[in-house]
Amino acid sequence: MTVSTDEDAGPSKALTICIIADEASGERLGAALMRALKSKRQPIRLIGIGGGEMLEEGLEPLVPAQHFAIIGFGVITHLPAIVRYIRDVSDAVVAARPDVLVIIDSPELTHRIARRVRKRSPSIPIVDYVSPSVWAWRPGRARAMRAYVDHVLALLPFEPQVHERLGGPPCSYVGHPLIEQLEALRPNADEAVRRRADPPVVLVMPGSRRSEIARMAGVFGEAIALLKHRVGAIELVVPTVPHLRDGIVAATARWAIRPRVIVDPAEKWAAFRIARAALTKSGTVTLELALAGVPMVAAYKVSLFDEIIARVAINVPSVILANLVIGENVVPELLQRDCTPARLADAFAPLLTDSPQRRRQVDAFARLDSIMEVGMVSPSRRTAEIVLSCAARSSARPGEGGDPDIKTDSGFPLAQE
Repeated sequence: MTVSTDEDAGPSKALTICIIADEASGERLGAALMRALKSKRQPIRLIGIGGGEMLEEGLEPLVPAQHFAIIGFGVITHLPAIVRYIRDVSDAVVAARPDVLVIIDSPELTHRIARRVRKRSPSIPIVDYVSPSVWAWRPGRARAMRAYVDHVLALLPFEPQVHERLGGPPCSYVGHPLIEQLEALRPNADEAVRRRADPPVVLVMPGSRRSEIARMAGVFGEAIALLKHRVGAIELVVPTVPHLRDGIVAATARWAIRPRVIVDPAEKWAAFRIARAALTKSGTVTLELALAGVPMVAAYKVSLFDEIIARVAINVPSVILANLVIGENVVPELLQRDCTPARLADAFAPLLTDSPQRRRQVDAFARLDSIMEVGMVSPSRRTAEIVLSCAARSSARPGEGGDPDIKTDSGFPLAQE
């Protein structure tokens, strides 16, 4: 698909931008990036791998759609198909010779594709949209990425400094996509009144995978029972996704307070806007809640084996994303043996009143707009500008020689393998 939004663009050559996204979250970022690219005043051709919204935005598929979620040891059973997929996609990218290749998240897959493309066609600039969590585990990946990534686009404001410290590729903070959804996250005047009214609306979020729900629903339910005796009436809401709804309903059937289980995204954001507080598992949802101004207690439990591995491999002051972005452990995190009903209830009860614990979180969340540069430039537009700059530089240079003196927009040489 070739797009030009500038009637006066004339006969200038269309830039070919290849975008590879392999999971739903990456596809949403890819679709937003495509919309931002199409809004620019120059002709472009968008090719790559992606589904759903990306295809609706006009993506030209490089190969027939194939999607794999590489999680844990499940990768072994799909290994032959994954190897073929990486080979086929890499071959298609090299044959297409785009002006820039953008890989989005899913580093287990997209980075393997990037390495193959760099080896066979070293002059194609490669942009990595969403930094791997090198700040949490396997920090050596940052330096290794210099061999096949020319620019990293970070969702979290502290990641550029991390890459610089670890010797990674040039890295720019473009902003988290959540900051483009603040209108959906934050209450209007009437919703703010409901947030303060009784009975308080409490969000309970035991996880986005069946295994997480199995581990967390029981202890969350017991904590809710203790809270019922301590604080009285509570209105519980459990947001989830359609394919997990029946499991959530079954897991919460014997809770002391029967929750309202919702699957519609609009209902989820409406619940965020009126919630007084949340009991949640750790993850990206903690940043969603923080941006919505909802105080929370975060918890998580894994097997003893996974805990041992995590203690060896992970080196961060908190596993709560909201804490990491704020730079302060304001959200209580109750992990493993600390994740008990009594401790959850003790930490959560003060959040339902105008307590010092609640005020501390609310005040810290108010700093996020400044920390995350809310309102300055949209993440997708920032990303589009960097991608187009890399593509334009690639388009302007002759041949396929992989000249190590050619610079990217950041001023750094194109990384060579």
